[in-house]
Amino acid sequence: MNEPTPSVAVSSRRAPGPPGRWGLRNLARFARDQLGLLRAVADEYGDVARLELFGNTYFLVSHPDDIEAVLVKHARVMLRDGHSVILERALGKGLLTSEGERWKQQRKLMAQAFVPRRIQSYGAAMASVTASGLRPWLDGAVINLHQEMSRLTMEVVAEVLFGSGLTPSDIELVRDSMETVNEFFANSPEAITLLPAWVPTPLNRRVTAAVARLDELLYRIIARRRAGEPREDLLGTLLAAQGDDGARMNDLQLRDEAMTLFLAGHETTALALAHTLYLLSTHPEVERRLHAELAAVVGDRLPTADDVRALPYTERVLKESMRLYPPAWTTGREAAEDVEVGGYHIPKGAQILTSQWVVHHDPRWFPNPEGFDPDRWTPERAKLLPRFAYFPFGGGPRVCIGNHFAMLEATLMLAVIVSRWRLDMLPGQRLELKPSVTLRQAGDGLRVRLTERSGAPLTSNASGT
Repeated sequence: MNEPTPSVAVSSRRAPGPPGRWGLRNLARFARDQLGLLRAVADEYGDVARLELFGNTYFLVSHPDDIEAVLVKHARVMLRDGHSVILERALGKGLLTSEGERWKQQRKLMAQAFVPRRIQSYGAAMASVTASGLRPWLDGAVINLHQEMSRLTMEVVAEVLFGSGLTPSDIELVRDSMETVNEFFANSPEAITLLPAWVPTPLNRRVTAAVARLDELLYRIIARRRAGEPREDLLGTLLAAQGDDGARMNDLQLRDEAMTLFLAGHETTALALAHTLYLLSTHPEVERRLHAELAAVVGDRLPTADDVRALPYTERVLKESMRLYPPAWTTGREAAEDVEVGGYHIPKGAQILTSQWVVHHDPRWFPNPEGFDPDRWTPERAKLLPRFAYFPFGGGPRVCIGNHFAMLEATLMLAVIVSRWRLDMLPGQRLELKPSVTLRQAGDGLRVRLTERSGAPLTSNASGT
């Protein structure tokens, strides 16, 4: 039996922050420019700032040491943030939204699908599906960058998760339904106000219908897989996963985790790739250096998971892109009891924000923070950073379980794309951001012109995959 944790004296110092008891002024600023508001609050009020918003008290924590305290040191008394309940509308009680013992049990089961050997085994499918997905591209054509990256990552995640279990029409259904769900998550009035699903607004009705379509598809696939032969894809691993007591996931658990993987697994990688390709199109010297590395290591074949170790510059390009434009731009927690962070009192029930967007642009850790410099991530320079100056996948016990999967996926997909194509921004465009659950491109998205590189098309690797 564990001994109770002794009580610790908590500072009574009140954190500074913008004036306004009800946060109406903050709410107006938040509606206009969420990213700008967080940066301004951190700049003006310091590393722990109090912010009244939506009738709730938030604490913006912006120093790497204090972020580590929130996500690691005090992890035992940190709950998911109060607003993440909106995710349950689509994700149910999956790993991203569950708490307590349920979360611990699910984490153990899910971890069996993300051990290094399993992750490496997904590499061949990631590369081959990406190469197949590029076949419709035409030299000189113009594409919508985010839409195309979303399509490609959806096809990759569908293959890795379900193998050949999805037809093209199924993938189209998933893509259209997920777009409706993302519209809801993108700071819609329904999501911001936590409007109940039964209130018949047009968006609420569309989201309910989209989730129902996804449920029908997922439960159909799960039933088919339970009745068939075991497979080595991600769903097969989850079906076979057992807890300490020998129990396996039921259909509802499988549905919730599959939905979480669909949403988190394709959306964040699509954004990372879209932002990276945008940066390469505006930094031709980086693009040339990246292509030279890929040509030397991969040549005219498909990259493999084993190649990733020989692609350090490719990794640095991705890491720098996710520093500038982190797909997950905030990580939230709720204090389950009074704690002290950075010398300030944070009361029980308060919402805590740690913002990748704010910290990744802090000149204390990243000189010229708005510049795109992949060489920030050379081993010599990276080791000088505080541990939580860079945390694109969160941290602590609830760090993204798919972080290594996501980096492998993004690296292989970027390698396939850049080896064969150059993407040039159309003139008169600039990147505008729309923060929601993820950091998306605003409006209709950026458009780029495709230029096919000279040389033979990418071929399969030696193993024939």
